[in-house]
Amino acid sequence: MFKWFKRDQSQEAAESAAIRAAVQPTKSTWFGRVGLLFQRSQIAEDLWDELEEALISADVGPETGQRLITTVREGVRAVPGATPETARALLKAEMVNILNKPRGEKAYEAVESVPGSFQINQGSPQPWVTLVVGVNGSGKTTTIAKLAAGLKERGQRVLLGAADTFRAAAVEQLQSWGERIGVDVVAHQAGSDPGAVAFDALQAAKARGADVVLIDTAGRLHTKSNLMEELKKVRRVVQRFDEGAPHEVLLILDATTGQNGLVQARHFTEAVQVTGVVLTKLDGTAKGGVVLAVVSQLGVPVAYLGTGEGMQDLVPFEPEAFVDALLS
Repeated sequence: MFKWFKRDQSQEAAESAAIRAAVQPTKSTWFGRVGLLFQRSQIAEDLWDELEEALISADVGPETGQRLITTVREGVRAVPGATPETARALLKAEMVNILNKPRGEKAYEAVESVPGSFQINQGSPQPWVTLVVGVNGSGKTTTIAKLAAGLKERGQRVLLGAADTFRAAAVEQLQSWGERIGVDVVAHQAGSDPGAVAFDALQAAKARGADVVLIDTAGRLHTKSNLMEELKKVRRVVQRFDEGAPHEVLLILDATTGQNGLVQARHFTEAVQVTGVVLTKLDGTAKGGVVLAVVSQLGVPVAYLGTGEGMQDLVPFEPEAFVDALLS
């Protein structure tokens, strides 16, 4: 599994600053309004209606928004003399509780580091196979490059599989990234069977002693059933190579899609058992609340936040830092 080294204070500060900058569009709109609601002198009944409206507008979604409000209201009733600040603290605690979804045996262990770097734990399967899925335009290929660059930075041997044979120029795009960061790419011609590409990538990884294989898959709309079936086939091919693989299935989710992202996540999770979400383009949307809906309703944890276009602009998701940035 990928492992973050123990971070020093400067690294933690840098990551917190990156998260604050990324969530600024969401904070400055709807969550900024949430913060203002708690600056009142006392708790009035209209607070709850206004809070629900603000949460839904931030794309937290009605179901998750109602869960938050119910929890906070019950908490307020249980505290004699509760103030708006009490309610804010309860809201923050419940948001952290929702987002603090454990990743089980496949967890990215929060541990030191060069910014944006991680490694495979000792004792993990070799090669460690990560299947990367998501719709076109979500930042999938760029995220793969960031992951590969971070692994290589820590001395891991990385190989990329260009199994996105459906989209024109997708193979060339991944090959270009491979050249830039200095990692091998296994590819076939455009239109080739993506399952065959994945299998060849795994064989090459074993022959070359690679630590990690990152397999790109064709970006597809979750509504295209034939393409989703093809994605399931890629997963089956990987399992034939190693019955324990893929060891990680990362869904790249564009934060600007809001609640549609939740629908995407549900379909991809049903198709290929997504184990973690990478939320991209958070710095370009006011809909960052969707992360709460994804974790709350699907039980899929967030692994990383994409905080910019640079190779190091990928930070491990820290629920408390994320919520602090929204509600500070």
